[in-house]
Amino acid sequence: MPTQTITGRRFDTGQPVRLHWRGNRIERVEYLRSDETARRLPFLAPGLCDLQVNGCAGREFASPELRPADVRAVADALLRMGVTRFCPTVTSQSHDVVAHALATISQACRADADLAQRVAGIHLEGPYISAADGPRGAHPRQHIRPPDWDEFVRWQALADNRIVLATISPEYPSSPEFVRRATAAGVIVALGHLSATRDQISAAVDAGATLCTHLGNGAHPTLPRHPNYLWDQLAEDRLTAGLIADGFHLPDEVLKVFLRAKQPERCFLVSDMAAQAGLPPGRYRGGLCEVELLPEGKLVIAGQQQLLAGAAAALGVGIARVMRAAGLTLGEAVRLACHHPRRIVGLLTAEFTPGDPAEWVLFRVNLSSSDNRGLFAVEQVVVDGRLVLPETSTTPA
Repeated sequence: MPTQTITGRRFDTGQPVRLHWRGNRIERVEYLRSDETARRLPFLAPGLCDLQVNGCAGREFASPELRPADVRAVADALLRMGVTRFCPTVTSQSHDVVAHALATISQACRADADLAQRVAGIHLEGPYISAADGPRGAHPRQHIRPPDWDEFVRWQALADNRIVLATISPEYPSSPEFVRRATAAGVIVALGHLSATRDQISAAVDAGATLCTHLGNGAHPTLPRHPNYLWDQLAEDRLTAGLIADGFHLPDEVLKVFLRAKQPERCFLVSDMAAQAGLPPGRYRGGLCEVELLPEGKLVIAGQQQLLAGAAAALGVGIARVMRAAGLTLGEAVRLACHHPRRIVGLLTAEFTPGDPAEWVLFRVNLSSSDNRGLFAVEQVVVDGRLVLPETSTTPA
């Protein structure tokens, strides 16, 4: 088995480095002289990890038509964006549609060991969320309902216990008990799409909830100055906040304030990519509702331009945007899209150490780009020791 190499600048220090690997493990780390040529090299970081992917390239996980081949197609599309681990996210739908999606994802993983390695677990986002307009976002009202542990257990069985993350609202009387049971069963519980009081949020956290799903989104357009559930989640140090940094979900000022309030160590980035990511602008019938992808890359509920329906930008775009909005270093920003989400779902992150897994992304960032297409460009990806050559070096806008 021949030794292979990849050369770039470390994402955390900028030091030029050449990694030598054989099979799927790093064999040797060679540090290079930092001259003018080396300073033009792309950056090298561990593969990114996205805990919220609803779909991509015309394929949606919460669909009655989902096939195992669709799951693989989304995973392969993510590789070209530098995402080597991800959580297929099943959003609010009827019991039968959710059951089909979970069973299909699990079937795809059982039949494909490579895919199973890349799927960090399934994220169930709803249907146990708020039915109120605003907090429920684009989730269809007819499928929203209080947490039901018995239903969840049936779904988990169909998923072969692959549901690792569940987003719920803490506003229901059944929420704290659901959180206790889920966390006791090893499922991570996130609070999201909620219309809850401080006491309800505190009760869910006391029961074991640890995350906020896309904090600042899935909320009423107008809130009381104080108190409100955004302040409550920001002030709760036991909650780690997921953030969508695509330039549409959160204004730069809000990103900056959230990251300062929580501190980067208690934040992580998600893409919240929908099936329309990578498609041309236009109207599409999605699983949640009819949506429209605007020319600038904003994905909205069709017929207006304010209410969002997921995202169309890849996770790497968020790395550049938090650097620009909040003044984070590249090292801090990459950790939000790699180390922190991996830690949440119990995955190890490869470092620049012999014996570590060969799983890397080689990329460039351009903070001066005026749109998402130019912010983050993937050049090469290594996963499980295999070199992946993307068809294009740009991510979907």
